[in-house]
Amino acid sequence: MPENKTTPVEKAAVKYKTGLLVSNSPHLVTKLDTRKTMLYVLIGLVPCAVAATIFFGPGALARILFGAVFAFLAEFCYDKIMKKPDSTGDLSCLVTGTILAMNVPADFPIWMLCIGCCVAIVIVKCLYGGIGRNIANPAIVGRIVLLLSWTSYMTTWPVTNFQKATVDATTGATPLGLLSDGSLGTTPVSLGQMFMGNIGGALGETCTLAILIGGAFLIWKKIISPIIPCAFIGTVFLFALLYYGFAGAPAGYNAFTMALFHVLAGGVCFGAFFCATDYVTSPIMKRGKWIYGIGCGAMTMIIRLFCSYPEGVSFAILFMNIMTPLIDRYVERSFYGIAKREKQAKAAAKAEARAAESSGKEGAKA
Repeated sequence: MPENKTTPVEKAAVKYKTGLLVSNSPHLVTKLDTRKTMLYVLIGLVPCAVAATIFFGPGALARILFGAVFAFLAEFCYDKIMKKPDSTGDLSCLVTGTILAMNVPADFPIWMLCIGCCVAIVIVKCLYGGIGRNIANPAIVGRIVLLLSWTSYMTTWPVTNFQKATVDATTGATPLGLLSDGSLGTTPVSLGQMFMGNIGGALGETCTLAILIGGAFLIWKKIISPIIPCAFIGTVFLFALLYYGFAGAPAGYNAFTMALFHVLAGGVCFGAFFCATDYVTSPIMKRGKWIYGIGCGAMTMIIRLFCSYPEGVSFAILFMNIMTPLIDRYVERSFYGIAKREKQAKAAAKAEARAAESSGKEGAKA
């Protein structure tokens, strides 16, 4: 038998095939990887952590650090038990744990925070395949689970260190709590204090100034797009402005100040910059981001004004997370002209059917 010899062309083809790397998108190679992206997000959260420590003391910082550690351990243990490669190196678990910890009060029990981190990491993230495959923001789901499981702990707000000098109490109502029970008109809240953070609330959401600094850093580094925060916050402002313009505002306020009140109160700014902008659970294209952000803002205001909960940011973001695949599908079909071509094809098919029907009738008459 003749000896099998490989030609230079065949050798090159074999070399090419063996060196071919097949992987999931994205295929664009840049210096910014997942680890660096998550590191930038952690840096963006630093101003909020500093503000929480200033207003609520070292216990706030301890809970933020514990949240990051619990989330890290939850993902590490899951990978070991399920015999999967270690995925903690991308730092996404630290971001989830930190954001979740910033969504609880300053005196929230640490063991409950540990359960919330386990739910967010193991159930919402890891069981769906890890980073990039979760259908909802893990930190948001973790917060909602804690809120529904331990409502009294999640709605008891310690006063700030600066309020203790003037208020003879350890806990107090948040601005949204005052609005919900109808006492905002008799107990006015300073918008300046709300902007600086000298109010009760979750650790990361009280100081709007710190949130804006962290959010501006992420936009500057092009980690997040400004579209979703602008659409989210802008919708909350316009919704409140129109509502109180027609319904009337509480005593001492007008429609404009109430619009600012709703932007500064609760978790609107924190959710807009650090939760709603999650890559996996938010739309890809610009038009989709606008729809998503407007939906988040509208749902937040509907829950605040017409439902039993005084706050609605977490539920609004979760709802829009679920709507994201539908938004992406609609926007992509519209952008690439698929829907338009389908309408044209249906119209042409109907015209052909009508023409064939009329010609058939004419033939029968003949």
